[in-house]
Amino acid sequence: MKKETTDRIIFFDTTLRDGEQSPGAALTSNAKLTIARQLAKMNVDIIEAGFPIASEDDAYAVKLIGREVRGPVICALARCVTRDIEAALKSLESAKRPRLHLFLATSEIHRKFKLSKAKDEIIKIAREMVCFAKKYIDDIEFSPEDATRTEPDFLLQVCKTVVEEGAKTLNIPDTVGYAVCEEYGALIRFLRENIPDNIVISVHCHNDLGLAVANSLVAIKNGARQVECTINGIGERAGNASLEEIAMNLIVRKKYYNVSVNLETRQIYRTSKLVSSLTGIPVQPNKAIVGDNAFRHEAGIHQDGIIKYKETYEIMRPQMVGIPESTLVLGKHSGRHALNLRLNSLGISVDEKTLDRIFQQFKNLADKKKEINDLDLIVLAEQETMPSFEPVYVLEYFHILSGTSTVPSATVRISKKGEIFEDASLGDGPVDALYKAIDRIVKLSPKLQEYKITAVTGGKDAQGEVVVSLVINGMTVAGKGVSTDIIEASARAYLNAVNQFLARKSVIKKRKYRGT
Repeated sequence: MKKETTDRIIFFDTTLRDGEQSPGAALTSNAKLTIARQLAKMNVDIIEAGFPIASEDDAYAVKLIGREVRGPVICALARCVTRDIEAALKSLESAKRPRLHLFLATSEIHRKFKLSKAKDEIIKIAREMVCFAKKYIDDIEFSPEDATRTEPDFLLQVCKTVVEEGAKTLNIPDTVGYAVCEEYGALIRFLRENIPDNIVISVHCHNDLGLAVANSLVAIKNGARQVECTINGIGERAGNASLEEIAMNLIVRKKYYNVSVNLETRQIYRTSKLVSSLTGIPVQPNKAIVGDNAFRHEAGIHQDGIIKYKETYEIMRPQMVGIPESTLVLGKHSGRHALNLRLNSLGISVDEKTLDRIFQQFKNLADKKKEINDLDLIVLAEQETMPSFEPVYVLEYFHILSGTSTVPSATVRISKKGEIFEDASLGDGPVDALYKAIDRIVKLSPKLQEYKITAVTGGKDAQGEVVVSLVINGMTVAGKGVSTDIIEASARAYLNAVNQFLARKSVIKKRKYRGT
């Protein structure tokens, strides 16, 4: 691999290898290929595609990705065992830019309890296996497993040995997430000062103590130029360092770290969603960069600041990571400015006194509901802005015919100023048939924008509340209906919205007539 300039960070993504080792995660070869293609779109430098000796499917996935994905270096993991190396090399045959990643445990606890080998035996194995691999592949990365619990002088000896045999990248893994920032930074600096400059020092941190990202960033400050990480920070136990968090730290705090990032960061959010979907591992809402709440603001003080100048509470724009925009969440902590802004976005403009009344009703509702949606706001606004009126249309009777072998149909009887109208219609379902029959009577063509059912009382005879949002002739109106029969509640909500439209239309006509 071409020698990297010292100021650019090489992103080594191990989502498909270490990330897949997350408990409960299992990716098929095709799923791995889908993720690999997305990683290539994001412009990661290296994709660790798998551990070929682990299974036939792992070996096939590495081969498939090597054949189909162009751009990134394709890497395969192997122990310092001949058959592992041979399996990895075979899987990499179709890769245009292959890399072999060798690892061998070096810490005292691993030497004693896992390998039962002395230091000189570790040195011998490392030398022989790198020498063997070098005959077949030029790009070799070596990882002394559990490096942070390895004696520094012995760690340096191992590193110098593999460099002499042709390793080009030295990865210093904090395999069990044991290191703290100061000592990890010092270890990287010690190695950087004693390893030739043309050798890339890499870091691979685990999150057992919650320090994976912090340790990776400290390592970069101390001379590491490759960082191994995963999308969403998935991986063994508590996971790996999160690619998106490291990348955005380096970008947002560029002057502090003084390095460059070549990632297409606008692909981050899409990649996060893809990995979460295919692995079945959800992203926690408060996860930095890609969590659902990362760019959502609820506190009134914060919302007021965001409205006036986004940088008051946003250190990066959501568009930088592929999220369309930040969101002002309306809840009990929200303020009047955020409420007014959302009302305006819904086409509802009110004066200060009316806004005060809506805000008070909004606060009362927010004490009962965690989050207020747009339909709630439309209903609140109409309650405060529309004068009391006599409904034009009143539901008198309805009959529904529906079943597994029957096309749903509805018959509806509605009164208008004492006059009775009746009609019927078929539909995709009972509510759809009901609404089509109402449309035939009222001679309007509303577009159903939102339909929401809520139980307002408990028990078998619970009352259901239906709230609908309709667009009629370009005007958005909401209606509400309550009944123990959800079909009846649906009919009443729909008619209520139609009546709201007619009342508002009447008010507008009167204002135009008066010239106000």
